[in-house]
Amino acid sequence: MATGFDRWMGMMETGSHEGLWDLLHPDCVFWSPVVHTPQRGRPVSYAYLSAAGNVFNDSFRYTRQVVQSDHGVFEFECVMDGIQVNGVDMITLQDDLIVDFKVMVRPLKAINMVHQKMMAMLQQMQEQVAQ
Repeated sequence: MATGFDRWMGMMETGSHEGLWDLLHPDCVFWSPVVHTPQRGRPVSYAYLSAAGNVFNDSFRYTRQVVQSDHGVFEFECVMDGIQVNGVDMITLQDDLIVDFKVMVRPLKAINMVHQKMMAMLQQMQEQVAQ
């Protein structure tokens, strides 16, 4: 049976959000690299992670992973509008569901690019829901 980490990695490899809602614990907390407060709950965590899945392009790939029990750190790289993005996803599972998801990104140009694209994608998603 696939673990929560396996399910997450499968989604990232295929670019699909299918199954993401069910992978998130109802009390999931998402820590954005550009928002100073934790985003609490499945709905907001789902929104951020879905938006990120749409923002990061085909060049996104995990380059390293360290997993110990229910804690995983996954280093990633991609290129956005010519800017090299490097970061880590730090994921904690509880009962094989994501209960904590923290993203860190470097360098500053990359953080600014991620912020710009994420805010635009979240706005677009909100507009689609409102229609």
